[in-house]
Amino acid sequence: MFTHVSRRARARWLALALLVAVAALVLSNSAVARPVRSATARLTLPLQASLSRLGNNLRTIFSTVDDLATLRQRNAELEALVASLTIENLRLSEVEAENERLRALLNFANTTPSNSYRGGQVVGRVVSREPGNLVEAVLIDLGERHGIRVGMPVVTERGLVGRVSEVYNTTSRVLLITDSDSMVNAMLQSSRMRGVLRGRANQPPVLDYLPPDQPVAVGDIVLTSGEAGNFPAGIPIGQVVSVEQNDVEMFQRAVVRTTVDFNSLENVLVVTNFVPIPDLPR
Repeated sequence: MFTHVSRRARARWLALALLVAVAALVLSNSAVARPVRSATARLTLPLQASLSRLGNNLRTIFSTVDDLATLRQRNAELEALVASLTIENLRLSEVEAENERLRALLNFANTTPSNSYRGGQVVGRVVSREPGNLVEAVLIDLGERHGIRVGMPVVTERGLVGRVSEVYNTTSRVLLITDSDSMVNAMLQSSRMRGVLRGRANQPPVLDYLPPDQPVAVGDIVLTSGEAGNFPAGIPIGQVVSVEQNDVEMFQRAVVRTTVDFNSLENVLVVTNFVPIPDLPR
């Protein structure tokens, strides 16, 4: 019995719900419902606008966050690219500078075809103190294996560097003309006046033993004279920067600024076809 009543109640409620739904559908499409919809829209419009702005703001924020992450990544990529290009530019600049130096050495070698040269690179610098003396020398990457011998002159396109003082298997020691043990027979280009260029520790070399009765002008070019057979004649050495003379000494001497910059020496040429005369002052 109760089951039969329950079924009848459910049927009545279902019919009522269906009737309400049909009425709502009819009213929604009728003119009677329009004021209701209009009032509802007016009430909900500000909320909808606020929700729309909130949504737009959230989309903008998320888009900005994504853009910032993309920009940071792009910035990191660009910084890495700049660093790589900077390193490559420095490498190419170094290669270009080395090519310039080698071209200058080659041009110099071509201007003096009577001499045979072997190109070498400075691989070390010898600056050590011995009793009463400061040694100024460099090591080059040429040795006995390359035909290098003691006494061979060493030059650059700018002028005289020194001479080979010791030879090993693949390297050699070059005594610079600025060393206090170095002596080079030299002359002034203009007057052909002869003297001996002596190295001095921590000071420019001097052209010594110049005759006291002949003028020596500042700016005169100093060349190797070829006397004593230790260096070929005519190799540039430097330029006179001052002249020293007093009543006590029999000779005058000139302070010489070398044409070779020994602080930036990198590439050199060894004159391999010049055999120096041994046991004579250098």
